Amino acid sequence: MKKISAFVAVFLSASILFASGVKDPDAAPLVVGATSKPHAEMLKVISSDLARHGITLEIVESDNYDQLNADVENGKLDANFFQHIPYMEEVNKEKGFHLVNAGGIHIEPIALYSKRLSSIRDLRTGATIAIANDTSNRTRSLLLLQSAGLIQLNPEATGNLTVSDITINFRSIKFLEIEAPFLVNALNDVDAVVITGNYAIAAGLSAGRDGIIVEQKNIPYINIVTVKEGSQNDPRIIALVKALQSRKIRSFITEKYPSGEVIAAF
Repeated sequence: MKKISAFVAVFLSASILFASGVKDPDAAPLVVGATSKPHAEMLKVISSDLARHGITLEIVESDNYDQLNADVENGKLDANFFQHIPYMEEVNKEKGFHLVNAGGIHIEPIALYSKRLSSIRDLRTGATIAIANDTSNRTRSLLLLQSAGLIQLNPEATGNLTVSDITINFRSIKFLEIEAPFLVNALNDVDAVVITGNYAIAAGLSAGRDGIIVEQKNIPYINIVTVKEGSQNDPRIIALVKALQSRKIRSFITEKYPSGEVIAAF
């Protein structure tokens, strides 16, 4: 009887621990890849919250978009947090991946930055503007420039846009297409650069303070938690998204990025 009682006590003790959210010491961590700012910052904010629910969050910081997606596809990462939906969809199309959106978190407005200009009015005819060379961010950049009246795009063009879709180039702008991680470096070499939010933030740039043209809130470009198809219903992923869509993260965004470099989308 004593042996049975002891077994029951151990069983009940383990059950209580599980119910209270104390993690199983043998459970694998939830491994999430992210660019440093603001994505990894947000993950660090909620790490302790997930721990209270028995989830150990392991953050892998990287600026290599291709690797972050490949590692979700091949299972090295449980999720990544850096991209918007159109970018993910283009990756699936080009590489045959099976990535899906597990939840939208925030928007990072892209903007046109320059070390040579203080206003778009100062942009000379024949100036060079650098933009991202990936399909979704190229499209986004061209739409931004059109919104400022610098170019006119073919209204019949659909989907991803290229410079060949420009029907009127009002200032005879020359375009330099480069990989997104190197856009900030191009500021020293060209007249202006359209820089995606995470790289601008990492370089200390503020869309609201430093942007010559700033993208307005645009729903298709919500930054998401990305997982491989079938994992979106994993309780750990659901808990991750819930934590990122919390009042705590909304407050963090407001306090850390008061100039609108990051905007909560939940």
